Amino acid sequence: MTSTATASAAARAAPPASSTGPHGQTVMRILGAVALVHLLNDLTQAMLPSIYPMLKAQFGLSFTQVGLITLIFQCTASLLQPWIGLYTDRKPMPFLLPLGMCATLVGVLLMSVAGSFAALLAAAALIGVGSSTFHPEASRVARIASGGRFGFAQSLFQVGGNVGSALGPLLAAAIIIGRGQGNIAWFALLVVVAIAVLVRVSRWHSQHLAGLPRKAVAPAASPLSKGRVLGALAVLALLVFSKYIYMSSLSSYYTFYLIDKFGLSVASAQMYLFLFLAAVAAGTFMGGPIGDRIGRKRVIWMSILGAAPFTLMLPYVDLLWTAILSVVIGFVISSAFSAIVVFAQELMPGKVGMIAGIFFGLMFGVSGIGAAAMGHIADVAGIAYVYKLCSYLPLLGVLTVLLPDVERR
Repeated sequence: MTSTATASAAARAAPPASSTGPHGQTVMRILGAVALVHLLNDLTQAMLPSIYPMLKAQFGLSFTQVGLITLIFQCTASLLQPWIGLYTDRKPMPFLLPLGMCATLVGVLLMSVAGSFAALLAAAALIGVGSSTFHPEASRVARIASGGRFGFAQSLFQVGGNVGSALGPLLAAAIIIGRGQGNIAWFALLVVVAIAVLVRVSRWHSQHLAGLPRKAVAPAASPLSKGRVLGALAVLALLVFSKYIYMSSLSSYYTFYLIDKFGLSVASAQMYLFLFLAAVAAGTFMGGPIGDRIGRKRVIWMSILGAAPFTLMLPYVDLLWTAILSVVIGFVISSAFSAIVVFAQELMPGKVGMIAGIFFGLMFGVSGIGAAAMGHIADVAGIAYVYKLCSYLPLLGVLTVLLPDVERR
């Protein structure tokens, strides 16, 4: 009698079948879908800065106006994310994903026909709005479909964005540069594919929500006091700051550094940048599964503080070792982001969308501010000084010691 009651209770407590599917088939289908759309979304975003030289020449823009385009995009792409995540944590909206991507579609089409600076700003804002709705909601779906492998799910989701960011400039050069503003509209086809995929993802998400028992939607309680949670989130934010300021120094100015210090051609410097970006993609993918196995706090330790010896050596070595160290740094330091996001979500259970929005938004904002600040430093003190200054940032990884132990083994 007792065993029967226990079995019945276990059956009631088990998650609905739609959340994982048989043998994890549904998990991989949904994770693959959101990773693909992350690729398409970030590819479209990466197209925007790639066409700045064309827009500057065509519209006679100043560098200040170009900066305003970036500012408008970054504001809508980053500042809205936490609020969207907070709202959908309380009132789930599965079909917000394709609706948000429709804003990106309108933005891309408007960018292809814009005839004024104001229209360019509006287009950039719409592309940013699409990104704001996508990241927190897609991160939530990835966690739901993870089958408990939260780090793996976030890594797969994030690596899609990394690949898209790397492909965006290449595709923009092949399709738009030298062929005119109207060719921007070709990117709309990629956004249409993303919308179609997200409609299917939203249907799955809606079915999953419908299959949950009513009691399951009650907000979960954090295992820590409010003060400790806020303190831990502040530490994680500082770690994201150190990581993405340094990443901005490499991704934005690495080619200039190689040309200035070693006299490389632009084409050769781009190949070294590609090696770095490939290492970043590999590190992003590996960080999540490793965190699932050994614990996310350990991954954060090894990723940020572990990169410090290599970043401190980088400004003082020859070309061969610069290439080797940049690959090692890219792989090591990029493994932290998925672990940071999942760690923060475990600090505040029930706030998956808000946490994803905060940290993806913080990533966007810090990267943009960091790139602008380092550009100014490079103008004043030289590009080599930027790398000497930034080499100390990973030492902030020592703050990981302040993180509480909240992971569920």
